[in-house]
Amino acid sequence: MRGFFYVVSALVVMALAFWAYHENYQTQQALREVKQLQRQIGSAREQLGVLRAEWAYLNRPERLRDLAELNFERLQLMPLAPEHFGDVSQVAYPRPVTRFELNRTMDVSTAAAAAEEATR
Repeated sequence: MRGFFYVVSALVVMALAFWAYHENYQTQQALREVKQLQRQIGSAREQLGVLRAEWAYLNRPERLRDLAELNFERLQLMPLAPEHFGDVSQVAYPRPVTRFELNRTMDVSTAAAAAEEATR
């Protein structure tokens, strides 16, 4: 009986060792994937920073003004000036919705009930 217990114990230890070995390699693979994803995120953030800088450069007011003047015949865009803007008091807001108050009840019935009442 003792020999059987030793064999079973040795098999359990080997199975646990195999499981631990397998989990170790899965963990290492997951860590490699995380590092790769972090590199991709860093690269994407860097590209986003470059794109934001390019967008800011292309949307400079003096550049847009020059483009509007250059293409005035075709686009007919007027240059922006402070007098083109208005006050908040000049904005026409929609009127508030009026709420209906129900102070009397109405009797609502189906067509069959109305016909039955008419025959009475």
